[in-house]
Amino acid sequence: MPKNITVFASESVCAGHPDKIADQISDAILDALLEQDPTSRVAIETLVASDRIILAGEVTTTAKVDFEAIARHKIKELGYINPKWGFGYNSRLEQMVHEQSPEIAAGVDLDGAGDQGMMFGYACQDTPDFMPLPITLAHGLARALDESKKAKLPYLRPDGKAQVVVEYQNGKPVSVKHVTIAVPHDEAVLLHKVREDVYEEVVKPVLHKFGHSIDFENVLVNGTGVWHHPGPFSDSGLTGRKIVVDSYGGIGRVGGGAFSGKDPSKVDRSGAYAARYIAKNIVAAGLAAEVEVELAYYIGAKEPVMMAINTFGNGHAPQAQIDDYAHRLLIPSVRNIIETLNLRRPIYSQTAVYGHFGKPNLPWEKIVS
Repeated sequence: MPKNITVFASESVCAGHPDKIADQISDAILDALLEQDPTSRVAIETLVASDRIILAGEVTTTAKVDFEAIARHKIKELGYINPKWGFGYNSRLEQMVHEQSPEIAAGVDLDGAGDQGMMFGYACQDTPDFMPLPITLAHGLARALDESKKAKLPYLRPDGKAQVVVEYQNGKPVSVKHVTIAVPHDEAVLLHKVREDVYEEVVKPVLHKFGHSIDFENVLVNGTGVWHHPGPFSDSGLTGRKIVVDSYGGIGRVGGGAFSGKDPSKVDRSGAYAARYIAKNIVAAGLAAEVEVELAYYIGAKEPVMMAINTFGNGHAPQAQIDDYAHRLLIPSVRNIIETLNLRRPIYSQTAVYGHFGKPNLPWEKIVS
């Protein structure tokens, strides 16, 4: 974190948030296709709205997959089972999916990038996973909200958001100043009860895990005072609309494209994973306290037209040494990224909620010894 920044806020959203419903459907379809045909070309978009589900995009594959069944199963799994909410697994569904454009395929067939654009990867020393603390806490709160809906606080409904304000001193996080939670709940439960329960069962345990605490008066739950109807009935959702939530919470820049629903030939996804892999390993190797890696490709490009590494003045080694380490770690050609990180497999559903980074079991999070 730059030393001139004293406070920073990041947010995350629950699994039942409309945009995340869309992301999870798109990535569930992608995983199902890759499981049968690892060379599948996929760019699936999902739109969810009041009593409506729309699947659109391009797919070229030998796999036989029931897209509609996957979408309905995911929505039911997320808890949208009450018809009074105006959206659910029985909502109307339309499909508008076609084969990949031959102009795009011509470049991808030669191990080129399936799109043009720039991608960023970031790492810092805030947490053991080398992620910024604000987004890590926000993801933790969103996940804890979802887990509490299944156990301790069953009156909470799908959907929800969590926002955290963290104070920094000399580039390091020192305290949590404010937490904002938004979560729908049963009409029979009063807001003061929701606020007390969320504070005790969600906020306090998550912050304690990371060595922080916050007073009750600095936690806001449902700022408008009322939220009963969750999901797309109130707010439509679309694949790829939460790119800041998906990445670093606003610390570290984001690229020009989203991740979910895209196979790894799309460098929007694989390039961002490669950039994170490089950045994380530079910090883990002790070469810098903070790193941002940028890659850029044109459609059909086998290698990036640009790779830049920025340590924001927080390098512990000469820039030439850091650059050399990065190039020895991973040559960011499209083919090499896919093969080195083993990306042609069904691993993407787990990325579609609570962020794509900082999860140790994912290949781009591996630390090279």
